[in-house]
Amino acid sequence: MTPDRPNRLLLWDIDGTLISTGRAGEFALEDAIRTTLHSDPDLSGIEIAGRTDRAIAMQILKKYGREPSIESVAGFLDGYLAALAQRLPQRRPHGTVYAGIIEILEEARRRPDIAQGLLTGNIRRGAHLKLEHYNVFHYFEFGAFADDHHDRNRLPPFARARAEAIYQISFPPETIFVIGDTPHDVACGKAVGAHTIGVATGRFSVDDLVRAGAHVAFPDLADTAAFFRFVDSPCGRPPAP
Repeated sequence: MTPDRPNRLLLWDIDGTLISTGRAGEFALEDAIRTTLHSDPDLSGIEIAGRTDRAIAMQILKKYGREPSIESVAGFLDGYLAALAQRLPQRRPHGTVYAGIIEILEEARRRPDIAQGLLTGNIRRGAHLKLEHYNVFHYFEFGAFADDHHDRNRLPPFARARAEAIYQISFPPETIFVIGDTPHDVACGKAVGAHTIGVATGRFSVDDLVRAGAHVAFPDLADTAAFFRFVDSPCGRPPAP
C-alpha cells in the first residue's frame, strides 16, 4: 500500500542533471566579468562543475585581484543574473531537458510517497531562470541554493528542513536520495548520509561517479524504471537487473 505521506525525498541538482543550458551559464559568467570587473573574461583555472555560484564568484574575484567580500560577490552575481536572462534564449538551440527527466518528475509528482526538491549550487534566482526557461520549475516546491551557503556540502540540511516543514514529517538520511552529475554532488549527498544517484549526462562518466562513491550511476535517466527500482528498493540495495 502506498503511504499517504512521502517516505522518500528526492533532491535534484540542476545543471548537467536535469537540463543543459548550452553553456548559457558559462557565457553569462564571462559577460559578468566584462560588465562588473571591466576585464577580458578568462575562466581557465575556475572550477565550475559541481560548485556553487557563490564559490565560483569568489574564485573569479580572487583571480582578478578583487576581495571576495559579501558586497563584491553579490555585485558580481547581479551582473551574472542579468547576463543569464539574455543568454538563456540565445543558447536555447544548444540546450535540452535530459532524457527521462520529465517522465521521472511527473511520476514522482503523482506519487504521494515521494517528495522532490532542488539541491543546487545555483543561487535561487538563477535556478528559477534556468528551470522556468525549460518549463520544469513547477515540479519543485522547495530546495537549497547557493544563497544558503557557498559550500555545497552544507546545503542538504537546508533542503531537508524545508521538506520537513512542508510535510510535517521527518526524513532520516536513509530516505533521502541526492541526484547529480558530478563527484561534488556525490560528496554532498554522502556528507549527510543520503543515497547518491550519479547520472553521466554532464562532464563525468559513470565510472567517475562510481569511484566518487555514488551508490548507483546511470549513463542517463532514459531508463526511468531502473531509476525507480533503486528509489523503491530496500535502503542500500542496488536496483534489480
